[in-house]
Amino acid sequence: MANSPAHVDELLRETLAAVAPGTELRDGLERILRGRTGALVVLGFDETVETMSSGGFALDVEFSATRLRELAKMDGAIVMDREADRILRAAVQLLPDPTIETTESGTRHRTAERVAKQTGFPVISVSQSMRIVALYVGGSRYVLEDPDTILSRANQALATLERYKARLDEVSGTLSALEIEDLVTVRDVCAVVQRLEMVGRISEEIAGYVVELGTEGRLLALQLDELIGGLGSDREFVIRDYVEVGRKDHSVQDVLASLALLDSTELLDLGLIGRVLGLPGGGEALDAAVAPHGYRLLAKVPRLPSTIVARLVSHFGGLQKLLAATVEDLMAVDGVGEQRARSVREGLSRLAESSILERYV
Repeated sequence: MANSPAHVDELLRETLAAVAPGTELRDGLERILRGRTGALVVLGFDETVETMSSGGFALDVEFSATRLRELAKMDGAIVMDREADRILRAAVQLLPDPTIETTESGTRHRTAERVAKQTGFPVISVSQSMRIVALYVGGSRYVLEDPDTILSRANQALATLERYKARLDEVSGTLSALEIEDLVTVRDVCAVVQRLEMVGRISEEIAGYVVELGTEGRLLALQLDELIGGLGSDREFVIRDYVEVGRKDHSVQDVLASLALLDSTELLDLGLIGRVLGLPGGGEALDAAVAPHGYRLLAKVPRLPSTIVARLVSHFGGLQKLLAATVEDLMAVDGVGEQRARSVREGLSRLAESSILERYV
């Protein structure tokens, strides 16, 4: 199985969703904790798991929280299918490769970590003495926390996100006005990209809390969606506006991946962000003038398909020429009839007027 960081993160998120509050598996784990017994549960079964299994007995019965609780009273591990729908084996002694490195000290936890590393399947360990539930995914260990603790951290992150989003809206509005006036500098672009990346990272953190909270995270999910709706598209449009995309080594995804690699300190360096974007970065270069293609503002025009946006940008080559274009000029673009041309012309005019008013009034 793949053991890339992205794969492990995705597998951990899937496992957290499977054991989130409101799920039957979480109910079963909590019953085991209340009963003051331990448990070792493997979420997956294949030839590797079968090879390392000794003793126990085959069940292949439908999963239920009460069955998990009763089977945990016996010594040995419980093996379930990958979807956690069926209990396949119980009272199994697992014998993973003893040469696999582990940082754990207890027998159950050492076994759990080694099985997770050797099989690639998530393994759940319920500690009788410490009264905790630990997930082992690949080489990662994650301890489940009380929902109230997670919700407290999530609310703090949400308050931070609201402040960052307000600042993002401010710099985005400024960029729009500067684009209309043809006064954009590298610094202005980098400031927006910086804020978009910051907001995106906090949003991902909160999305993780939503997964972990399960049914108790529904309100949090609604608040998050209201705050960041369309954020991903904004990042792509800014990059398309100012970055020379299309080269083999410089696609939108390449740029986004490079930005994601910046740590929190590096993200504060606008010059470094400029270099990631392929724009002049550092010192006076941040004040160099740049001009947008027009993707971002055209995306704000209602009911304008992305294919038409691309054709308009390709035809006119820049935002200033788009702003100066007449209805007849716009109609010269393939797929743009009179009605759509008027819609684009009026939409850009309204955007120009509102952006200038917001900046100077």
